[in-house]
Amino acid sequence: MILRRAFLGLALGCAFLLGACSTGAYFWQATAGHLSVLAAAENIDEVLSRPDVPEKLRTQLQYVQEIRGFSVDNLGLPDNRSYRTYADLNRAYAVWNVVASQPDSLTLETWCFPLIGCISYKGFYSESDAVELASVLREQGLDVAVLGVPAYSTLGFTPDPVLNTFVNYPAGELARLVFHELAHQVVYIANDTMFNESFATAVEELGVNAWLAQPGRETLKLQYDTFDSRRNAFRQMLAQTRNDLEQIYRNSEGKDKQQVLILKQKRFDQLHADYAQLKASWGGWSGYDRFMAEDLNNAKLGVSGLYTQYVPAFKALHILCGQSFGRFYEATGALGDLPLEQREKLLNELERGLPLSYGFQCS
Repeated sequence: MILRRAFLGLALGCAFLLGACSTGAYFWQATAGHLSVLAAAENIDEVLSRPDVPEKLRTQLQYVQEIRGFSVDNLGLPDNRSYRTYADLNRAYAVWNVVASQPDSLTLETWCFPLIGCISYKGFYSESDAVELASVLREQGLDVAVLGVPAYSTLGFTPDPVLNTFVNYPAGELARLVFHELAHQVVYIANDTMFNESFATAVEELGVNAWLAQPGRETLKLQYDTFDSRRNAFRQMLAQTRNDLEQIYRNSEGKDKQQVLILKQKRFDQLHADYAQLKASWGGWSGYDRFMAEDLNNAKLGVSGLYTQYVPAFKALHILCGQSFGRFYEATGALGDLPLEQREKLLNELERGLPLSYGFQCS
């Protein structure tokens, strides 16, 4: 669960996106899978009206309703049917995403679809289908990871339900997820996964801090702060590993490929040692054990970077916009309309607190 946001999102409307899931078997599994999710959804009010609803689920769905109201009233996120229904899928994840990269690169392979453009993963509603594709990609010599995904966004094309795969998250994490997925409905730029996910991550972090700052949420905030401090330490560890690996790969020119792979393995060995120390500092808390144990390679590290790279820049833009979410969303949309090179330059300037190029400003 730990880096759930790093793995969020099929971001496909399936049949509702007029073929965005391609054709043939892949189109069919995506269409049928998403339709089954929608068919399982019930209005949350109706679920809560039943006397036999487990108390834990009742409490969590009541949190969802509070979070959903806050998302509209305080964050300016879409007031639609998304996250107003609940579906029990009777499985651990909503979808399974396959990600891949070259063995000497953190750059993810991409798959391209109509309307939404190219994305850095391929999603399946069946774990076995994801594992099958992963096996094919591994045979091609790629670093591959199969990532269980608790939630995804259809960008507002269909009403996304609350799922059993994440409903029992702690309240702060539940809020983060809902805010993140709704943010995708506000701004989505084709062919730029890092932009989209960093923006949504910024919205979720700003949103959850505001939600937990309300009176009466002191205990929830304390629980959230404990978890969030561990998450941030884990992210920093991964970021340092990515930086070191990028340097190894950049300096690979003229070196034997086997030498590069040896250096890569040594850095991953160091990552395991660093995690052991970090885990010990938490008193043995094991929340990231699964992440570290399964498919720990370039592809998995590449995904983790997608969701955090530009978060400081987007938070700086939020401040530049007077902390108005409406102005922030408009400015983000305008930023996304710029050519890739220009928006990357502006994001770097925002993060570093430099004067902005191209006359860009928050209106």
